[in-house]
Amino acid sequence: MQEFETEIKTDDGVMDVFVCHPEQDGPHRAVILYMDAPGIREELRDMARRIGTVGYTVLLPNMYYRTGREGHYGYDLSRIREDDGERARMFEVMNSLTNARVIDDTKGLLAFIDQCDAAAAGTVGCVGYCMSGQFVMSVGAAYPDRFDAIASYHGVKIITDQADSPHLVANKIKGEVYLGFASDDPHVPEEELAAMPGAMQAAGIKHTIEIYPETEHGYVFPQRPVYKKAAAERHWETMLALFDRRLRA
Repeated sequence: MQEFETEIKTDDGVMDVFVCHPEQDGPHRAVILYMDAPGIREELRDMARRIGTVGYTVLLPNMYYRTGREGHYGYDLSRIREDDGERARMFEVMNSLTNARVIDDTKGLLAFIDQCDAAAAGTVGCVGYCMSGQFVMSVGAAYPDRFDAIASYHGVKIITDQADSPHLVANKIKGEVYLGFASDDPHVPEEELAAMPGAMQAAGIKHTIEIYPETEHGYVFPQRPVYKKAAAERHWETMLALFDRRLRA
């Protein structure tokens, strides 16, 4: 596995990005991993590596680059579970992101992929966790000719009452969408989950919606108390099968 850190110029500054890819048989099709709310950490880099080992060039962008680099976001990641103040500061940083900002940042990521020797020409994939459920759907709609495989796990705010709700533009997506939800997730209201099948069908896109039984928000992350190994492995199976179908078929 080859890996390195790079910097990508955006309209709002410079975004630091972790990149990894196999050492052999390249170049490989690209996948962008959009992070969850806690931010960049080794746990996410390991997840990027796992995707990379099966034959992809993976980009893991620091979506909080406007606030700071890893470990300097203004909250203590090690204390967010037990300290309400630290958790509130994390949510403040999270809420600084918008669909429009992530769409704009993705423009720079796609430009990097286009000139990266390790990235094969062709459409790309993406996966988003937690806060990034809304973002992967938004970029899929904003760049329909670029994203052919879009996956979200315990993703939030895919259906909202706001003007920029991703479900309102989902009909622009040309790729295949996979949405995996926890069975017990206070961050995805029951009414939103109930409306999801109808919204995706109305959009007319190829999609799969799956609810993982006996899971909570964050079930895929091995360092969280809510981690469920069987569900996490199912998440890898569904994600990698999607990428294989759409990016390597």
